[in-house]
Amino acid sequence: MQSVNLTQHFLIAMPAMTDPHFSKTLTFVCEHNDQGALGVVVNRPIDMTLHALLEQIEIAQPSNVCKTMPVHYGGPVQIDRGFVLHTPAGHWKSTLAVGDAIGLTTSKDILEAVARDEGPQQMLVTLGYAGWAPGQLEHELAQNAWLTVNADARILFETPAERRYEASLKLLGIDLAMLSDDAGHA
Repeated sequence: MQSVNLTQHFLIAMPAMTDPHFSKTLTFVCEHNDQGALGVVVNRPIDMTLHALLEQIEIAQPSNVCKTMPVHYGGPVQIDRGFVLHTPAGHWKSTLAVGDAIGLTTSKDILEAVARDEGPQQMLVTLGYAGWAPGQLEHELAQNAWLTVNADARILFETPAERRYEASLKLLGIDLAMLSDDAGHA
């Protein structure tokens, strides 16, 4: 029986995590229930812009909004599939509501709207997601692999990717140096 629901929480990888998929990552949990958990890594931009992604999937782009927006590595599952984390949640063909304000959309209609400059106010595009089987995330938490904190949309959508990990630690009142494996060594 699950004792905690981490939907709308950040998972902050502990510095000792060696899994290359999650080392030094900040993951936003979109769904957590007795069937497992689903989230997207939000602090790992890849060498691709939204403009390039839209070209690959043959979506015309009359707007310049996509030219510099980075695409992120969202996790090791379905890395060939796009996931759009956005606010407001809106009414797209395939959206998982994450609370009242945020949605995770996998349908192409949201990207077509973005290309026309009619998309959501704020968004983060990933390739892939992170998934956990029933009880797997709870086990990782018991192993001290992650810190958790209620997610802050400002960190998701307004903080630069390279500062999101540290910003999420500050929500807990923790300085990154306090967690470093090298702290205290001469």
